[in-house]
Amino acid sequence: MKELIEKVASLYEAFAKDAALQAENNNKAAGARARKASLELEKAMKEFRKISIEASKK
Repeated sequence: MKELIEKVASLYEAFAKDAALQAENNNKAAGARARKASLELEKAMKEFRKISIEASKK
């Protein structure tokens, strides 16, 4: 679970960096990277939720 939390933090950091570049500099490539990172972040968060629910049932 710790590895998953680190992965989520890493994905969010990448998303935040690229989203800021898009917002501040109107960088279209950064926007595409931010959207891709958001999809990966969504998958990781769903995995976290699944693992967290299983852990709480124990």
